[in-house]
Amino acid sequence: MSIILDGNSLTLDKLVRIARYGEKVELPESAVARIVKCRAVLEKKIDAHEIMYGVNTGIGEFSEIVLSDEQIKEFQKYLIYNHAAGIGEPVDIEFVRAAMVARINVHAHGQSGVRPEVTKTYVEMLNKGVTPVVCQKGSVGACGDLAPMSQIALLMMGEGEAFYKGERLPGKAALDKAGIEIPGLKARDGLACINGSNLLTSISAIALFDIDRWLKQAEIAAAMALEALFANMKPYDERLHKARGFAGSIRSAAAIRKLIEGSDLVTGKVKVKVQDAYSMRSTPQVIGTAHDAVRWAKEQVEIELNGVTDNPIFFPDEDITITGANFQGSPVALPMDMIGAAVTMVSVLSERRMNRLVNPALSVGLPPFLTKGAGMFSGMMLSQYTADTLIVEQRILSAPASIQSIPAAADQEDFVSMGMNTAIKNNQILDNAYGILGIELMAAAQALDIRGFTNGVGVTKAREVIRRHVDYLDVDRPLHIDHNKMKALVKSGEILDEVERAIGPLA
Repeated sequence: MSIILDGNSLTLDKLVRIARYGEKVELPESAVARIVKCRAVLEKKIDAHEIMYGVNTGIGEFSEIVLSDEQIKEFQKYLIYNHAAGIGEPVDIEFVRAAMVARINVHAHGQSGVRPEVTKTYVEMLNKGVTPVVCQKGSVGACGDLAPMSQIALLMMGEGEAFYKGERLPGKAALDKAGIEIPGLKARDGLACINGSNLLTSISAIALFDIDRWLKQAEIAAAMALEALFANMKPYDERLHKARGFAGSIRSAAAIRKLIEGSDLVTGKVKVKVQDAYSMRSTPQVIGTAHDAVRWAKEQVEIELNGVTDNPIFFPDEDITITGANFQGSPVALPMDMIGAAVTMVSVLSERRMNRLVNPALSVGLPPFLTKGAGMFSGMMLSQYTADTLIVEQRILSAPASIQSIPAAADQEDFVSMGMNTAIKNNQILDNAYGILGIELMAAAQALDIRGFTNGVGVTKAREVIRRHVDYLDVDRPLHIDHNKMKALVKSGEILDEVERAIGPLA
């Protein structure tokens, strides 16, 4: 069954299902009717020579230049040409697909002035697997993602490039092979295809979906490390977290308690300290803070996915056109800068627990660097080095992009969100986070194998999954192979999926 894009009900989950897993989309008749109605109003205004930004005027610094009737016919083509000015490697296919979904959802409001043929072409491209080639860099996140969205819009003229059935083809060839007609661009159409921070929002939406799953795996890693370090579990008492009141902290503590149910650690068979170090007892507060940040960022992103981001915006019922700045990417860029810092923060905590597992002064009797052949073997000593260098890179990338505005267009566009930079660096932060968490999980599994006591049901399942991919480290071997396997395992979510099948959802 197709996912309906009506302008109001697009969620992160739906976006991922379409962009990543190829679910079909449908533009409902009610949305088509709104688009047709708005277009009719726009064409009356064009015929009446009403001055409208980007329709019969230039854009940016040229917004005061009024175009002739003959120029209006050609303007949209040149608008797309001069804005298709990105640079770099192609954006991942799922991100481009997500941006197309977001653009359809904007059009579905019937306030963009676009012809329905254009919107329907986006729908066909999604459903038939034609994905424009889009350079990764070039957007400043205000006036929208103009450069990348223009590369998508080139397909509306049968130009540009596209991926189709595993091939990179000229745009027209891809459309022809898929049996999609080229709609062309008439007055207003081009700007209606590119005005809005659709790509940076879509990349952020998919990142939030993945980060939510990564945070749950951070709780799994924490539970494993806590068991291996004979943690005092009193700091995880529900009453403690409810007394403070943060939803994320309450949620995280509950998830970790659930993971260690059935463990000797909670039955009193294992002797624990009166009070542990911060990295062991403040995990719910730290991961919980990240959960709370994700919740707010998700709210912002879903509002943006269902909002109207054009300039100008048409109000057909009132027969008016309003020029503004709904394309401004700051409502997404700022919370997503916070998300990058949140992932880095949780990664730092992960490395600190891993440090306690390998440091004989802190590991409560575990062998140095989790090897029984200390001296001859170094165990997981160098695994910590790898985690540390990944964290330093995360810290560098956690500087906010949303305050880095550089004016452009002769100072007409004198404040921009730089939200695409946020989206790009967050993907790098998350990629490192998969590796860091994989190393903690690997160390925790090694430590639990050495300990040999009864663990929680969730922890036992997680260790079982890890052992399918990475063997116990009996004697030293090249660890880059294990590190990359663990990174891929965390990214796949296999540990989370199997643990939740065993004990139920962690949230």
